[in-house]
Amino acid sequence: MTNVYGIDPGDGIPALEARNLTVSRDSRPVVKGVSMVVPSRRIVGILGPSGCGKTTLLRAFNRMTDLDPEIQVGGEVLLHGQSIHGPGVDAMEVRRRVGMVFQKPTPFPTSVFENVAFGPRVNRYDGDLGHLVEHALRKAALWDEVSDRLYESALKLSAGQQQRLCIARALAVGPEVLLMDEPASELDPAATQRVEELIHTLKEELTVVIVTHNLQQAARVSDHTAFFSQGELVEYGPTSAIFTNPREERTEAYITGRL
Repeated sequence: MTNVYGIDPGDGIPALEARNLTVSRDSRPVVKGVSMVVPSRRIVGILGPSGCGKTTLLRAFNRMTDLDPEIQVGGEVLLHGQSIHGPGVDAMEVRRRVGMVFQKPTPFPTSVFENVAFGPRVNRYDGDLGHLVEHALRKAALWDEVSDRLYESALKLSAGQQQRLCIARALAVGPEVLLMDEPASELDPAATQRVEELIHTLKEELTVVIVTHNLQQAARVSDHTAFFSQGELVEYGPTSAIFTNPREERTEAYITGRL
């Protein structure tokens, strides 16, 4: 199934691949030699204690690390088999293809419509913009709640609606991968459930990598789970195996609450 830009991400090549990826701040390693494969159209959960490098890893996956002059990146990240740091690769294009949703909802102080239309406008989308906005809002399970409020301020929406609007905004530019950094950590249980249900539907068209501190959430939504500690990838595998039969002692200690 292709997305709104005609891109089919399910081509048999991993959506993302890190090869000996190291990210340092002022020469101090934050992510240490990580190698992992993120399969296409799957949900990968990333777990680990605060400060272990999870968010930094996400930012390296779409070159948001470029925006911090104190960050140095080594190793390689491949997007559908192609290096995102290769000659002539446009960082902005990488970020269009690998979208990001942050922990705190960050709607622009404009209308619901303009929030979703912003990315396509920047990318000079020449199709039916109204149809694209509706499509993105439907994919984010938000259309029925805002279809009669499209030209009202996005800041009037609830926190859960604002987060789904941010997801719709990311979807509107046709990403192949969506990175989500604790997307439900500031939401109430009902809003969290809506976001989790949405994540499940998204893998029909794209790949999702989600950082979460919530063990139950990782168990509910992810197909594969990676456990990080002190910048290192300790263990990575099918979610059921990570939660029921972890190979590494540190993983078991974290899953059982001893770490």
